[in-house]
Amino acid sequence: MAAPTVSVIIPTLNAEREIGALLNRLLSQTLPPTEIFVIDSDSEDRTVEEVEEVASSGGDSCVRLLEIERGDFNHGGTRRMAADRTSGEFILLLTQDAVPLDETFIECLVSPFSDERVAISTGRQIPKADAVRYEQLVREFNYPRESYVRSSKDLERCGIKTYFTSDVCCAYRRSAYEDLGGFPERCNTSEDMYLAIRAIGKGWSIAYAADAAVLHSHNLTPSQQYRRNLEVGYFLETQKELLDGISETGEGARLVMSVTSRLLLEGRVGQLISFFIDCSARLLGNRRGRSIAKKEMERA
Repeated sequence: MAAPTVSVIIPTLNAEREIGALLNRLLSQTLPPTEIFVIDSDSEDRTVEEVEEVASSGGDSCVRLLEIERGDFNHGGTRRMAADRTSGEFILLLTQDAVPLDETFIECLVSPFSDERVAISTGRQIPKADAVRYEQLVREFNYPRESYVRSSKDLERCGIKTYFTSDVCCAYRRSAYEDLGGFPERCNTSEDMYLAIRAIGKGWSIAYAADAAVLHSHNLTPSQQYRRNLEVGYFLETQKELLDGISETGEGARLVMSVTSRLLLEGRVGQLISFFIDCSARLLGNRRGRSIAKKEMERA
């Protein structure tokens, strides 16, 4: 049986220090990609040159470079534009700072698609060495060592976690992606969750492939966390009909309890204070985003 064909999409912005190594890691996979599209948003460093060097290193390189204006970038529309250019049976999304842990990454990520009802397969994110302790624990909570597949049957038990996926490291079955209508063109956050919600609603399943791991984490400042969660809160409020009353509150409380208990056991008082500040920024951003969305919908 022929190996599956996989198209990779990587948006970049000032990725000079990361993109060359990432592309070479992808090209050395046990299941190599059919094509790799790098969409650069007007980088100011040597990102474009790094991509062109990798693309020209082989006679039939599968690396393609797309360049757009920075102001034209948004998470949904830009990925949709790139996806429309792909041809693979599966569409694999990565961010520039997500480094595959080993050469079996792609093979492991597409393995769940042997189940014909799986529309989306998302991989495990392992924190980088410089991640602060509470960020490590948050990643461990969200990305366990055990794989699973979830469907609409899991909504009552898992709540919003049923829709868990991330375009940091995620693959889509092309036929399912097209069935779901593709990424929304005007969506600057949570485009992955948007498709996950629609997938579950249309009877598809979502897989978490723990063996498909990337190194990825961020030490966000409170202001960065606030802005990120403002956008998430805005998205969740605008998608209330699709979510049909499912809230993220319970899952968020479980995460806080899990991380807090671990930090207490380890005696990391400073990290505990920092974590509470981080959680406060998340909560305030979420509420502000929901408030903005409500006001906009009331005026519409």
